[in-house]
Amino acid sequence: MNWKNVHLKSLIVVVAVIILAAAVTQQYLSNKDTFFSSWNFSSLFSQSPKSDIKTPGPQGVVYQESVVTKVVEDTLPSVVTIGISKTTTDSRVEYNPFDPFSPFRVAPGPQRTIEQNIGSGFIVSDDGLIITNKHVVLDTEAKYTVLTNDQEQYEVQQIYRDPLNDLAIVKIDATNLKPLPLGDSTKIKLGQMAIAIGTPLGEFQNTVTVGVVSGLGRGITAGSPFEGFVEELDNVIQTDAAISPGNSGGPLLNSSGRAVGVNTAIADEGQNIGFAIPINTVKELIQSFKNQGSNFERPYIGVRYQMVDSRTAILNGVVEGAYVESVVENSPADLAGIQADDIITEIDGNKLSGEDEDSLAKTILQKKIGDRVQIKVWRNDEILTFNLTLEGFSG
Repeated sequence: MNWKNVHLKSLIVVVAVIILAAAVTQQYLSNKDTFFSSWNFSSLFSQSPKSDIKTPGPQGVVYQESVVTKVVEDTLPSVVTIGISKTTTDSRVEYNPFDPFSPFRVAPGPQRTIEQNIGSGFIVSDDGLIITNKHVVLDTEAKYTVLTNDQEQYEVQQIYRDPLNDLAIVKIDATNLKPLPLGDSTKIKLGQMAIAIGTPLGEFQNTVTVGVVSGLGRGITAGSPFEGFVEELDNVIQTDAAISPGNSGGPLLNSSGRAVGVNTAIADEGQNIGFAIPINTVKELIQSFKNQGSNFERPYIGVRYQMVDSRTAILNGVVEGAYVESVVENSPADLAGIQADDIITEIDGNKLSGEDEDSLAKTILQKKIGDRVQIKVWRNDEILTFNLTLEGFSG
């Protein structure tokens, strides 16, 4: 190896580096204020990765507000307030000093009339059919009124209470009303907009709250602080749109202004947790109502019963079906010969499922008043057959 040539090349490289360093130093000393500005160091650190996520701006907020205001403007004429009127008698305790064995007795006091708004509803036909919750119009001895958006008040003429769900159809004597469009609750998605309209606390008519659908397929216990009514409900919609007592029966709307649910209950244990019955359940009720000739009476056989599932039947040596606890006097079941302690197993060849608490009611509701039906009953290890005619019942 020629070490002389290697040293010579190394010397040349060192000299070249020294010359370059001297040139740079001279440029810096002559114009040090602009030296670093020619180098865009900030560009190396200030650039952030590109993102497809856009921050909502004022335009997005304005769009959402316009959607809500348009929905409210279109639907308010279809939303109503339900009021109750009932006369009650107060009682008082009286003392009789001349009766040592029973000196105290309860005596009737003065009568007073209670009138207040207790719920909400919405119009589903131009001739006065209105949907609300059953627990809103549960009292069969009370009178109910409907207050429309234009402050017109109507007396409720008839009420059809759904035996299967917390729903009711009320009828007022009116025409040219604006029905609320009904949506499809099977198409609801988590996170979509939810708008609730009603009369919270029975005082603030046409209150609007906005939120999202926060849960589907929930199971709850619904009730009314006014009526003391409690019922188990399945497959309801959960929303964080504020719902209060008095909102019951009002519509839960989507961004298209269609009802997707009926506001029903709130969770006592938490805030901003409300529930609504899916609108498709309302559609089924309306269709069933029409199939019965829009009759506000529903068919019944006249028994109080409790369903017996297959496991309970095996354990007790009986059969699956509807165990008859009592029979209403002079009802179709009573006239046909059905007795307490019987177990109804079939109606017109359709076996009752003990796993479904509403199996008997669903089967009867598919019939019409006046239909002749065949009922098979288990009694003392024997299967008996009865024929009866369905009668109408309102309540």
